[in-house]
Amino acid sequence: MLRITEIRLPLDHDDIQLGAEIAQKLNVDVDAIRQYSIFRQAVDARKKSAPVFNYTIDVSLDGESAILDRPTALSHVAPAPDMEYRFVTQAPSAGFVRPVIIGAGPCGLFATLLLAQMGFHPLLLERGKEVRERTKDTWGLWRKSKLDPESNVQFGEGGAGTFSDGKLYSQIKDPRYLSRKVLAEFVKAGAPEEILHVAKPHIGTFRLVGMVENMRANIQSLGGEIRFEQKVIDFEIKNGTLLALHLASGERIPTTHVVLAIGHSARDTFEHLHARNVFMEAKPFSIGVRIEHPQSVIDHARYGSSAGHPKLGAADYKLVHHCGNGRSAYSFCMCPGGTVVAATSEVGRVVTNGMSQYSRNERNANSGIVVGISPEQDYPGGPLAGIAFQRHWESRAFEVGGGTYAAPAQLVGDFLDGRASRTVGNVIPSYKPGVHWGDLAACLPEYAITAIRDALPAFNKQIAGFSMADAVMTGVETRTSSPLRIRRDDSLQSVNTTGLYPAGEGAGYAGGILSAGVDGIKVAEAVALSICNAAEATTSS
Repeated sequence: MLRITEIRLPLDHDDIQLGAEIAQKLNVDVDAIRQYSIFRQAVDARKKSAPVFNYTIDVSLDGESAILDRPTALSHVAPAPDMEYRFVTQAPSAGFVRPVIIGAGPCGLFATLLLAQMGFHPLLLERGKEVRERTKDTWGLWRKSKLDPESNVQFGEGGAGTFSDGKLYSQIKDPRYLSRKVLAEFVKAGAPEEILHVAKPHIGTFRLVGMVENMRANIQSLGGEIRFEQKVIDFEIKNGTLLALHLASGERIPTTHVVLAIGHSARDTFEHLHARNVFMEAKPFSIGVRIEHPQSVIDHARYGSSAGHPKLGAADYKLVHHCGNGRSAYSFCMCPGGTVVAATSEVGRVVTNGMSQYSRNERNANSGIVVGISPEQDYPGGPLAGIAFQRHWESRAFEVGGGTYAAPAQLVGDFLDGRASRTVGNVIPSYKPGVHWGDLAACLPEYAITAIRDALPAFNKQIAGFSMADAVMTGVETRTSSPLRIRRDDSLQSVNTTGLYPAGEGAGYAGGILSAGVDGIKVAEAVALSICNAAEATTSS
């Protein structure tokens, strides 16, 4: 199998043209190609007047070694890498305590799935509800301003990524192609096969719900157990070794291996771990607002006269600006054709996030416009200081928004001029349960407001219309990533607590659905090898 990169074709090409271009790249007849598959398909819109598709293709044909050994080497042609996933071990026939996973987000689900596939009969504990019940509770906040602190955008089966754009791409280093394993399992669970090759795959909330249910059924069919509304309230640790978990129900669960995949909003669990002296440290994250434009504005700015082409879909963007006050502002979690949603998990606080359905056909585009912050500069005071910082600004947003879970909002023109907004302009805000017009300077630090005011005109030079006066800004975006990291060693265990495996976004080792799933696989492998090594040592003795 050979891999060919940089095959560029116009938007309206067909399969015959693609096959001919592959043959030309290899300098062979089309009939010599036995089969080919698309590894990556991306849109190159650097020339707005003529966007093209850029392909990476895996090809099988006779005489592959001869092609590679030609005196004049072919550019952009190389052996295709081996991307097949292979399990690192299988469970012993007996004599081990089943591992426990805390948290049913993408990291926890993949850790549980891998351990089940290897025969370890894992137990997954989730504080929230199963995904359909959780969806009802989440809509209760969006439609009726009714918050369930244990069942919402942050807590429940599927994790925070269930109510998002369902983005499945990442910039992590992945020499073992574990991301391919994640995507393949998603396809088995009902995701469209295109996620295996499009450059920026996404699924959307509605599809994610069904996929999560299918993954749950798969885990259970393999001998895994999943229990909902099971909140861990304490960790029994003796001499630096984890012995058991204690649940809010009063149950004690003895275990020697726990995957901690709790997500970035399990603030009470972080507090329990800190009280038990599990080593953690504050880490940088970002804060800011959500910004909304008409999707048509973004499409035209990115694709020019090709905007609206059915093969392009809704355009996205990625922006960064180094501000005059020394801060960096950037776009975060861009959701084409999506909506801004309420994402709080605590009473009396407002948090925003963005989501899209698979179709991405809502009228607005939205993204976070956030500013990088650090514990040394902005929230000194120990591992939990970032949580206190988030809570402060989320509480301010609740107050400025009128105390009803409505979010404070401001038009970009008013924001740049430093005056409060009083009413909606031409861009209709999508945030539910609604917005309260005012001044966002009251619910973000001064340096963040200054940085965003600096960044918006700069972004307008890259995306025409970005600083349009009627664009809507909604606050606040505080949960871009975990505000702390639970340090782990080379065995992927806590540096000071044997048997505890911090994983995923909450522990500071991932930043999205795909990277969280990959980290879940890595940690599951580490747990499996540890259990097998312990069983082997017991047998030998």
